[in-house]
Amino acid sequence: MVGSIQVSKVLNNNVIIAKHPWHDEVVVIGKGIGFNRKPKDAIPLTLVEKMFILTKPEEQEQYKQLVPQVDEQLIEAMNEIIHYAANAAGETLNEHIHVALTDHIAFAIKRQAQGLYIHNPFLYETKELYPEEFRMAEYAVRKLKQRLDVDLGEEEAGFIALHFHSALTNQHISEVRKHSRLVSDLVHIVEDKLEYVIPKDSLDYSRLITHLRFAIERIRRGEAEPQEGRLDELLKREYPEMYALGWTLSKMMEVRLGKKVYPAEAGYLTIHLQRLAQRKEDHE
Repeated sequence: MVGSIQVSKVLNNNVIIAKHPWHDEVVVIGKGIGFNRKPKDAIPLTLVEKMFILTKPEEQEQYKQLVPQVDEQLIEAMNEIIHYAANAAGETLNEHIHVALTDHIAFAIKRQAQGLYIHNPFLYETKELYPEEFRMAEYAVRKLKQRLDVDLGEEEAGFIALHFHSALTNQHISEVRKHSRLVSDLVHIVEDKLEYVIPKDSLDYSRLITHLRFAIERIRRGEAEPQEGRLDELLKREYPEMYALGWTLSKMMEVRLGKKVYPAEAGYLTIHLQRLAQRKEDHE
């Protein structure tokens, strides 16, 4: 029937997989959309309120396996959350987020119900590194509270933000987590060396995090930086302790990322580190 979808598989009363006249297989979500349906039933498109497309067979298969294991209300809430994030970003999210984030949040809810708490060790860094994704995650936490009466809190929002960043940049979530953990570890090394806890709401903190983020992106892309020049020689001579610390951080990034880090990165870091050292002295 033209202007209708054909049921391929009923996942539960509110979610079905269907053949769409223009988009091939789609996931359709709606209250009661799957009730008493069977394969090959036709449903007018006018009754379809919410749907999304999973183009990759492996994503479809994973989603089919996931849906029966999670609360039907969570499926509806996740659709709204992902739709909101895509609109806020103004671009399409990697379709894997439907599987990965739904699975992550379902597990987080289960964990919370069991009284198991996981501390987010790089919450501050995530908020600073990915502010837009963190706002999407805050929306997700509010929506889950509203729809499921579950409050996952700010620390979990930090983990959710990494999923949004993963979906927006087409990086695997493990890669995104690895970078966030690296930034967090670099900041802790700086704080230990300087014996100074950098105020998280300060401009210095924001500058340092931003610099580390872009340094990691440059290194990940393999961008070549100019070799050591007169400025590096000057920094090394005038600020030997901070230059040595910058060198330590560069080597740590090199090892953790498995990519070559050019000597000029130590010079760039020295400028930020010297500013922090000066700020510490001003506070003492």
